[in-house]
Amino acid sequence: MIKQSQWFVKWLIPASVAALVGAMLLSTLYWAAAKTDEVAAERQKGLATLIVAKIQSSVAHDQESATVWDDAVIKTKDDDHDWLDVNLGRWMNTYFGHDAAVVLSPDGLPIYQFLAKSSSGVSPEDLRLAYSPLAKRLRERLVAGDQEGISDTVLSIGESDLTYVGRRPAVVSVKPIMSDTGEIEQQAGKENQHVAVRFLDQDFPAEIGDEYQFAEMQFTTEMPRDQHHSHIALTSRSGQTVGYLNWHPFEPGTNVLHATIPVVGLSIIGIFIAASLAGHAIWRRSVKLNFNRQELQHLALRDSLTGLANRAHFNSELAARLREALPEDLFSVLLIDLDRFKGVNDTYGHPTGDKLIALVAARMRDILPDALIGRIGGDEFTVLVERMNPDDVVAIADKIVVGLREPFEIDGAYGAIGASVGVAIASGANADAVELTRQADIALYHAKAAGRNAYAVFGNHMDELLRTRRKLEHDLREALATGTQIEVVYQPVYYADSAGPCSLEALARWKHPELGPIGPDMFIPLAEEIGVINRIGAHVLEDACSLIARLPSISVAVNASTSELASAGYPLRVLTTLAKWGIEPARLEIEITESLAISGEETERNVTMLRAAGVRFAIDDFGTGYSSFSRIQNVSVDRLKIDKSFIAGMGEGQNSAIVGAIINLARAQGLQTTAEGVETQEQRDALKSLGCDNIQGFLMSRPIARDDIIALLQVGHFNKEHG
Repeated sequence: MIKQSQWFVKWLIPASVAALVGAMLLSTLYWAAAKTDEVAAERQKGLATLIVAKIQSSVAHDQESATVWDDAVIKTKDDDHDWLDVNLGRWMNTYFGHDAAVVLSPDGLPIYQFLAKSSSGVSPEDLRLAYSPLAKRLRERLVAGDQEGISDTVLSIGESDLTYVGRRPAVVSVKPIMSDTGEIEQQAGKENQHVAVRFLDQDFPAEIGDEYQFAEMQFTTEMPRDQHHSHIALTSRSGQTVGYLNWHPFEPGTNVLHATIPVVGLSIIGIFIAASLAGHAIWRRSVKLNFNRQELQHLALRDSLTGLANRAHFNSELAARLREALPEDLFSVLLIDLDRFKGVNDTYGHPTGDKLIALVAARMRDILPDALIGRIGGDEFTVLVERMNPDDVVAIADKIVVGLREPFEIDGAYGAIGASVGVAIASGANADAVELTRQADIALYHAKAAGRNAYAVFGNHMDELLRTRRKLEHDLREALATGTQIEVVYQPVYYADSAGPCSLEALARWKHPELGPIGPDMFIPLAEEIGVINRIGAHVLEDACSLIARLPSISVAVNASTSELASAGYPLRVLTTLAKWGIEPARLEIEITESLAISGEETERNVTMLRAAGVRFAIDDFGTGYSSFSRIQNVSVDRLKIDKSFIAGMGEGQNSAIVGAIINLARAQGLQTTAEGVETQEQRDALKSLGCDNIQGFLMSRPIARDDIIALLQVGHFNKEHG
């Protein structure tokens, strides 16, 4: 009986527990593997669909590099076949991979035709049958003046579709050949057209599969019946199925399951042994203590979110490797700052921002598997590249910029950011960790100044440029401290239907004692970066209120920056200044940007507080931001200021419909409108006919000094020398 109980406790119970745990683990793993494979397959289908859509849009985008061009308009009109062959045929094939190109006359007849070697089996008649419906549809849209789809990145309308060219599936895109400067007059519908063809069979599936890691990707005309393959249908605009892309799906769950089964078996044996041998508990405890020590050491050296080296570990490792370097060894430090990350973080929240940072880290590991990579800030990374020549380092910097520009998938959605990269290179003989990092930081600053989403390599001239900027920062601070260089000028705003001014806009100007006048487009962004924009805003507000206190029949507008309007003390400062000069709040208008109008809770609270006190608000440069009117209409403002870019073309009949739409929408919301940048009488007459309330621009008056404004308003007429 004792032996039976001992056998039961030592062997039967441990065996039963091990078997039960093993069965649960295997069942869970099989279920998780199946679900993981299912999710992975769906994501691959989504990615494949996105790739095809991207190919279709990119063909049209590629065309615009040559079709929106004065030279193209002239050369096609002159029937210059050599020029067309070089620029609209062979170059599009060599640079963008287009398989065929056709230039059509306004009558739809081919002027020029190019077929690459990849276009075997395709005849000119096949091409004509494929592009004719699209060319006809585009011609009708051009005649009708259709502008749908044109944006900052899409320069002209076009027609594209997935269709067959002969027996080959292809993306066919038709674009008008248009003037890029607008200086060449073209009758609507009489433009020449450019046709681009990109085939989707033969090498295309293999290229896509290699680039995006789709296994065994191929094009078929029939729907695959094999359950072990995924596929997407390629459909035309009419809904007709052109064919199918199919591939062997990525099966991460199955791969993990196969790799895990041996581990599960070992775990079952381990559970059995652990239950039978109580003495192993002491050993497991010591193992756990040792693991905890290693984990703590790892956390002290690594970034907790990405697992990359933290700032302290990176700097320590950089200094150590430089000390051990040979004189001929080259070392490169790359500083990477993510572009547009703050917008993602603010829009979608910190959890999404953390996921994006982790995805960036993973992509950088893929790009630089052997380099030391560190995360040194919220969206800042640094890389150490050893013993690599400068050309290869530059190639790596470009690869980082290109790689981080590609969209990231976060919880089933795709988001795009970008990166600016600063590069510093030094040899081991004279490399200093602090100096190398400083140079990389200077190069990063230049990459950002160049427009971001780019890289820059440190050069000695950058130090001088940085010193110039630092001096300008110092001079701006000194100008604000002395109060002698920042001046306020005023531009009158006029009624659209009369000659009299109705209000003023206060504008800051900087008269530098050595450099002369410095434009606001230079010193206002500088003031925002160094944190003194609030002082400039306060100075302008004080001067504007003191002016209209002397001119009781006029109101004034001032601009508010993001940091000002988000400041908790901004409403009190405005109301205190108004009270100091005895100004009615309704005589002050604060101009804000579209993006500022829909930003955070503090901004919205401050706007609400000031409007409740009677202060009016206007959205400046309306139409140039990223917000839709459906969002703007929910913002508490009193006026829309139409950006001068829309006014500029009204004299020739351009943009009138857009301006009219803005005015009508504003009127429907009970908002006043002001047109900026009015420079001709034709523009003024057009705005008056459209019902615009107020106008502002050089036609009436440039920004003028305080004393001249007083003289202008007191005499009641406009001094021509200020026109």
